Amino acid sequence: MAEENQVIGCHTTQAWEEQLHKGNENKKLLVVDFTAWSYGPCQLIAPILAELAKKNPKVTFLKVDVDELKTVSEKWGVDAVPTFLFLKEGKVVDKVVGAKKDELRTKVEKHDAAASRVDDTSHTGATAKATATACNSATATATATATSTAAAATPTATA
Repeated sequence: MAEENQVIGCHTTQAWEEQLHKGNENKKLLVVDFTAWSYGPCQLIAPILAELAKKNPKVTFLKVDVDELKTVSEKWGVDAVPTFLFLKEGKVVDKVVGAKKDELRTKVEKHDAAASRVDDTSHTGATAKATATACNSATATATATATSTAAAATPTATA
């Protein structure tokens, strides 16, 4: 298929479903360009989408020709081109209808930044949990050692 940082063309229903499944599995944001190559505004926005794909490696960019995959575009409620759907885990989280390059850039940056914050938070949370576990373990060991040392040092009375 296409390399990372490029717009991936889905020319069959199977290719579309594979990309959708892959995006759901790795929880990546998918930006899907529903396009019609014969329509001028779709041709004008294509280089902008390619530029965004290069600048946003954490986002997967897909292109679906509505004439080629009519059932896919109908299933997702696309009735104008270009339409950009922002999908996260199989759900539409945002949408841009029309060749609105500034709005498209803004929304890609917004969702990419949000995804980065989630990644950072989950990584930080895992680190904090591991650190807390290690600290609790060390505290428990120190407490047990101190208790057993104190018990050994305490003389016992014999009758």
